[in-house]
Amino acid sequence: MAESLPRALQPPVAVALAKLVKTFPGPNALPGGLNVEPKWDGFRTTASNDGGTVTMWSRQGKELTRILPDAAAALAEQLPPGVVLDGEAVIWNRGRLDFDALQRRMVTSRAALPAVASELPASFVAFDVLAVAGQDTRAVPFSGRRQLLEELARDWAAPLHLSPITTDVDLAKIWLRDLPATGIEGLVFKGGAQSYEAARIWSKLKHKDVWDVVCAAVIGPVSQPQAIIAGLPLGGELKIVGRSTALSTKVQRELGRYLHAAGHGHHWPEEISESSLNRFSKDKGPVRLTLVEPFVVEISADVAWSGTSFRHPVGYRRSRPELDPANVGVPPELNNRHR
Repeated sequence: MAESLPRALQPPVAVALAKLVKTFPGPNALPGGLNVEPKWDGFRTTASNDGGTVTMWSRQGKELTRILPDAAAALAEQLPPGVVLDGEAVIWNRGRLDFDALQRRMVTSRAALPAVASELPASFVAFDVLAVAGQDTRAVPFSGRRQLLEELARDWAAPLHLSPITTDVDLAKIWLRDLPATGIEGLVFKGGAQSYEAARIWSKLKHKDVWDVVCAAVIGPVSQPQAIIAGLPLGGELKIVGRSTALSTKVQRELGRYLHAAGHGHHWPEEISESSLNRFSKDKGPVRLTLVEPFVVEISADVAWSGTSFRHPVGYRRSRPELDPANVGVPPELNNRHR
């Protein structure tokens, strides 16, 4: 008889999360020592085999099995009954993770999905195990769960993968430097002695790159802007590509000295939707923009670039009044991230 899942692990399952840190944690920052994994840029997904029936679920509790038939088929073939995996559904495209390809699957019709999946197949990368042989393993320390996961993964074949892990801090820092070129967002840190809880028990550190953008609008008054609206020349025209996080009072005063209200000929709208600035925002209402004369600022941003915008708010670093907005181009690294 095929193993069934414990009642407490019937999907959808609440997942453990990570809190954002700005610097590399110390060796004793988490109980049991640091275990470091790549931070994948995909859909956080739990995969369950309940008595022979495989399903996949998002962290928001939406079933993803239909839009990930390729990954689900691999799991059905290779995952024993009574197992729950925590991991990430990802799509590789020309050697890079392609989040937008995953997003497109959400709106692809059932009839068109096989062709889409054939062109850009999905993979599942496992980094934790919550049940084995019908037994709840969440109380097992992470180091023990990792051993169970590695045993399960011993004979896996693509598109089912085991996420790499290291306790070597020097290697982890090399990962943080080099892996973002493939779309990896940064690192996740887990304590070897930690049990699995549906809370922010882990830590994450995101890789950030620094670029110049054109600020041609702000949120709030020109003299004390609350956030900048970033622009880059796309298709021969300056387009809105994102917004900054909230500016500190000190930065508001500094930036306000350089900004000037826009004159005639500014073609950006005075009102846009919040979702056009941040696709993950729950607020779908309008955002009023204060248009300003184009001005160059330096920002930091993570690797999440859709080809036309930053997926997450960018960080303001400094003003660049000495630079000509007309000379700001799309950084080559961004062009290479979406081809």
